[in-house]
Amino acid sequence: MSEPIGVMFVCLGNICRSPLAHALFVHKARERGLADRFDVDSAGTAAYHTGKPPDPRTRAVLAKHGVKSVGAARQASPADFDRFDHILAMDRQNLRNLRAIAPSGLASRIRLALEPTSGGEVPDPYYGGVDGFGQVYAMLDEALDAWLERWVP
Repeated sequence: MSEPIGVMFVCLGNICRSPLAHALFVHKARERGLADRFDVDSAGTAAYHTGKPPDPRTRAVLAKHGVKSVGAARQASPADFDRFDHILAMDRQNLRNLRAIAPSGLASRIRLALEPTSGGEVPDPYYGGVDGFGQVYAMLDEALDAWLERWVP
């Protein structure tokens, strides 16, 4: 068997969007019998919430859909570019932040998470209500299916 495909999801603080994407991707891979084909993690470009679990609203939206929450917040680092083949940023600011820390020649691993669908940005729901987290879930649900189909046809 070949090496697992490394996928990391990145937002600002790693407690809302990226842990939601991380948990949902793991769930989708397991449902398809592909869990062993991927090495999945998430991180933030800032260290605001290091060590904290995902936001309660993230956990609530995941639970509503039968998806188990995973991980604790951590900050992305240049070493992540050695481990992950695909680094999916939730928005353009985090895309720029990641490019700033990417080792030479590895910035091509960074893409926007919604590239295969709208190509837009996943809005940060942190300062809003639970509805924003539901919208983020719906956006990522569609995009993650597309990424999975692209990586494991």
